[in-house]
Amino acid sequence: MRSMERRSFLRMLGGGIAATFITTFDAEDAQALASQAPTALRTDSERIFDLSVASGDPSTTGVVLWTHIRPSAYDAATPIWFQIASDAAFTTLVLEGRLSRGAGGPERDHTIAVTIDGQLSPGRQYHYRFIYGDTASRVGRCRTLPTGSPRRVKLGVLSCQDYTNGYYGALRHLAADDSIDFVVHLGDFIYESVGDPRFQDMPFDDRWLLLPSGSTVSLGLDDYRYLYRSYRGDGHLRALLERHTLIVSHDDHEIANDCYWDYARDTLGAPDHPYAEDAGALRRLKREAQRAWLEYIPSRAVENPGETHPHAYSRTYRGFEFGDLGRLSMLDTRTYRTPHPCGEGDVFERYLPIGCSDYASSEQTLLGNAQKEWLRGRLEESRAIWNVIGNQTLLSPLKLGYGSTSLPINVDAWDGYQAERSWLTELLSGSDVANAVILTGDMHSYIASQVLRSYGNLNPLDVSNIVGTEFMTPSITSSNLFETLLRQLEGASGSLLGGLSEAAVRLNNPHVKYFNSAQYGYSTVELTRDCCEWAAYAVDKNVDASMAERQLLARYRKYTWWPWLVEMST
Repeated sequence: MRSMERRSFLRMLGGGIAATFITTFDAEDAQALASQAPTALRTDSERIFDLSVASGDPSTTGVVLWTHIRPSAYDAATPIWFQIASDAAFTTLVLEGRLSRGAGGPERDHTIAVTIDGQLSPGRQYHYRFIYGDTASRVGRCRTLPTGSPRRVKLGVLSCQDYTNGYYGALRHLAADDSIDFVVHLGDFIYESVGDPRFQDMPFDDRWLLLPSGSTVSLGLDDYRYLYRSYRGDGHLRALLERHTLIVSHDDHEIANDCYWDYARDTLGAPDHPYAEDAGALRRLKREAQRAWLEYIPSRAVENPGETHPHAYSRTYRGFEFGDLGRLSMLDTRTYRTPHPCGEGDVFERYLPIGCSDYASSEQTLLGNAQKEWLRGRLEESRAIWNVIGNQTLLSPLKLGYGSTSLPINVDAWDGYQAERSWLTELLSGSDVANAVILTGDMHSYIASQVLRSYGNLNPLDVSNIVGTEFMTPSITSSNLFETLLRQLEGASGSLLGGLSEAAVRLNNPHVKYFNSAQYGYSTVELTRDCCEWAAYAVDKNVDASMAERQLLARYRKYTWWPWLVEMST
């Protein structure tokens, strides 16, 4: 039996700071006689727990639990407890802990993260709650990672949820889906802007936000924290966070649009931000964006609070194992990337870069050296059936035009970092890397694509050239690709706009087997021992209803024994 003394210790998030706690009940400990938490509990939880609860970053024996205390209700002397049970009524308690004095205070904006490890069983669903004084939070549901040889794992896949541009009906559907094991969010959990005319029309009066700074774009920690609180106040998002354990990465909008690292100035690069020319302000902006993300996202990401340089302060790329069925590697393609290859303007520099070929330069990197070696190690040592990469921007080429006259549509994606893409596809072609699946967000479109070792090889029968599969999940609400480009290409010729049609995209990019940039929603990916199935769902973002209508748009399978994507009936 495990001793209570050994179980009462300082807790730290895999680098990030978690609330310290003392275990007061452990169902597997002979010394644990009874729960010590209050029992006569009030259930008007929003009076205290204004943003409900969430769980994230599962391990085989634990999970990260999260909540937020309403600032007006906070009292440093009031004890805070967490409980984990095998049932929603908490009749069978599994684990209980009392948080250290001062947890939930203003230093971390009244957020609480509790990292559990070594105290739960693999592949199990649990229920959890927090208790503050005599009030219980809403009950959340969490799950641990499986071990051994699981038959299946099903992931919900999300990206890009601009609060101002629509409603979260898609999240309500995903919350209600009990077949989902975990939810993977590929970034843009918030948008740092609240009225950028390039992609935010602000069409809904009840979705307007006003930043504390009074700016239309986040200028620092207070603004970022306000955005997380506002987004997490949405009932559909709260339902999702209560029902499923999340695995989350970040993209650019948690920081600044199309951001990168300006190595020449050793600071954040943010071409559209008011601080674009102020290196010191940009470095502070990046670190404060990181801090807010770490406060509001339940994760085991590394946090070193004493470090002032953003690269030393935190690290968010990390890995997860689903037994021998799958290995998930979550990337960070923003923090270490070099500047855009063709300039920092919008159209004809970051998008449709005419007269530029620097995107093929070997000096361009999305991952940085340390992350590249980490990813190489995870892929080469993996013996999983499926090797899944959680990736922010489109890996596959997406060109306008055909042959030598073509040009990439978006060099903020891997098309701007083609030498590193070739490095990755060569790595995936190795005999030790099985069944690579790239999960992608960012571009607000549905895409199913073959990943090729050489995209210049147009022979579809050369199976040695097929090294993986890429599935892009659409935006939940954010303006889709064509809406954004058409707004910026106002007055452009009809032939140019015609080249952006769905039919032209597939014609010019034969590795793309499905493309849809007209709708919004989410996708699911189910891993089995025989196949990986991607299902694409559309949910109307313009409807604020408990269950906005859902439509299955497409379904594709990649079998372990068949190199090509297979379209399935819907």
